[in-house]
Amino acid sequence: MNDIADRFFAAVCRGDVATLTTLYAPHAKIWHNDNGIEETVAENLRVLRWLSNTLENFRYEDIRRAELPDGFAQQHVLRADLPGHGPLEVPAAMFVQVVDGQITRIDEYVDSAAIVPLMKHAAANRGPR
Repeated sequence: MNDIADRFFAAVCRGDVATLTTLYAPHAKIWHNDNGIEETVAENLRVLRWLSNTLENFRYEDIRRAELPDGFAQQHVLRADLPGHGPLEVPAAMFVQVVDGQITRIDEYVDSAAIVPLMKHAAANRGPR
């Protein structure tokens, strides 16, 4: 599972949609606690592409990962520089289900207060949400 997790998070940081597309099962669902919405793969790829194009020095740090019977859980801090705002730090945790080497579901929990600057930037710049 660590290989899939490493490849996934590296691809997110690079905005590598081709790799992300191969890692996601076509029917995968991605749920976020901040809005309670399940995204499709296409919707999530649009958000991830926007993040990688918007954030500077985008990286995941303070990673703690545990293998689960059906995937993995990861706690981390997303760190980046947000233009017009400065440093951004978003504590988060993800529970990722993997079947036959592909991600079938992600449940992501983020600190909603920490993403306020990102959401304001998205709203002001016609971001994905």
